[in-house]
Amino acid sequence: MMKNFFYNISSGNPRTLFMPCFASFLDGICKILPAALIFDVFNTIYLSFANPETPLNTARLWTVCAILAGWMIVQYIASGFAYSKTFTTAYDASASGRITLAEHLRKLSLGFLGSRDPGDLTTMMLGDYTAVETTISHHLPQLVSAVAFPVIAFISLLFIDWKMALAMFIALPLSFLIVWLSTGLQMRLGKKHVQAKVDSASRLQEYLLGMREIKSHNMSGERFHRLQEAFVRLMRESIRLEGIMGPVMMVAIVIMRSGLTLMVFTGTFLLAGGELTLPVFLLFLLLGNRVFEPLTLVLVNYAEIRYFVLSAERIMQIRHEKPLPGEKNAPAGNSIEFQNVTFAYENTDVLKDVSFSITPKSVTALVGPSGSGKSTITRLIARFWDVQGGRVLIDSKDIKAVDPEKLLARVSMVFQDVYLFKDTIRDNIRVGKINASQEEIEWAAKQACCHDFIMKLPQGYDTPVGEGGCTLSGGEKQRVSIARALLKDAPIVLLDEATASLDPENETQVQHAISALVSNKTVVIIAHRLKTIREADKIIVLEDGKVAEQGVHEELLAKKGLYHRLWSLQQHSAGWSMKAS
Repeated sequence: MMKNFFYNISSGNPRTLFMPCFASFLDGICKILPAALIFDVFNTIYLSFANPETPLNTARLWTVCAILAGWMIVQYIASGFAYSKTFTTAYDASASGRITLAEHLRKLSLGFLGSRDPGDLTTMMLGDYTAVETTISHHLPQLVSAVAFPVIAFISLLFIDWKMALAMFIALPLSFLIVWLSTGLQMRLGKKHVQAKVDSASRLQEYLLGMREIKSHNMSGERFHRLQEAFVRLMRESIRLEGIMGPVMMVAIVIMRSGLTLMVFTGTFLLAGGELTLPVFLLFLLLGNRVFEPLTLVLVNYAEIRYFVLSAERIMQIRHEKPLPGEKNAPAGNSIEFQNVTFAYENTDVLKDVSFSITPKSVTALVGPSGSGKSTITRLIARFWDVQGGRVLIDSKDIKAVDPEKLLARVSMVFQDVYLFKDTIRDNIRVGKINASQEEIEWAAKQACCHDFIMKLPQGYDTPVGEGGCTLSGGEKQRVSIARALLKDAPIVLLDEATASLDPENETQVQHAISALVSNKTVVIIAHRLKTIREADKIIVLEDGKVAEQGVHEELLAKKGLYHRLWSLQQHSAGWSMKAS
């Protein structure tokens, strides 16, 4: 149990906890020594009063006082050393752990990330690592002291007076037994509380992201029931956790500290019978408080420690998730082939026995009704997921055998839902090529038809955009995203509804930019506006997760099939106008 505790708290590297544990133990030992020196002072004075013939040994008293004064410096150094080691280790574990977890999440499949609630991952990255940090910086030193001091004190005091030592610690096993028996209950309550906290974070995130819809539909905050219910559940689980575990821990503390009371009665009885001297009695009283103070503090925080262990376990569960496997060698060519590919999101079939091939340095368009699997195909080419059946080949090599990092280095993507980071426009374009020069950035921006609107902004390329690019319009964000893909200059380009948010003028210019890529790149484009892909080298028509037709524009029109029907509908809707009845 303790092994798992140290393993999880240290994010799988328990050796890093050795120094803070040793420093805390050393600091505790330094705090115990003054008690022995004070006992020597009491004993020296007592001997002088108990034996009038024996003069007071003032030299010994001055020596002990000098040692105490000097020991204050040693104790200060030891406390500073313990403080430095524990907090440095805690902050380093928290900072490096968050970075490591973020890097690990980046390597996991989108299928795994899609199955997790965003509020769960946010709570883990922020709240759970804060809990780990608090455990290492505060609870771990207390735990070391609470475990080490009673053992050392009990063994030492047995040699002084075994009856008093037994009286002091006789209730400790019963107290620990109560704590141990309550562990299962604590874990169940803690897991429910963690889930309630994650749900409330998710609902709050949902509430904030959906604020536009809430306002547009006149939904006031108090009527947003999912958020309200999540907070009420969190409140109830918090009260249940504190209300049940609090009394249990208080009973354990009362039983443990009853050892002090029993020791006082035992000491008084032995003192009255002449079996115990006053200085020894005072020593037990002095050490009793020193021993039981850290134990009391640990029991008070025990529920919190167990709760924080849940946070560490949640982190390690994610850390143990395996990234998509693959070799380091990426395919050299750019041909793409789907061989009897079957794919499903959880239990929903999306692609069913899909087969087609894409030749290098060509433009292939994917068209079809919504939900037919167009976007899924582009995600599978980038290996965001692995297929359940069949194979996806690039340069005749199954991409399951390719390291996802190496594969993505050869692919540029423009998503249908564009996300921009809270940074400058320059740095958002530079995502496509981290070391790109200003000239390269401007070239990509001009090709993507966004240079002109960028230069009109207050700070040009240094203009910051809001979270997710909220300060830009949909068309502007789309063009910045296209500039990223152009700047990356990867041999395979995936465009998912790349022109969906552009006005006719910019759409034409972007089409020219995309056409310029055909000479040396393999381009897969998704478009609902069929007129934008008339010149494509191949058009693949999807319906209900299957390939219905494929060919060039004229061939598909001549077949009078699904493509012809979609084309006719768009031609008819082009003349549609809105007027009042």
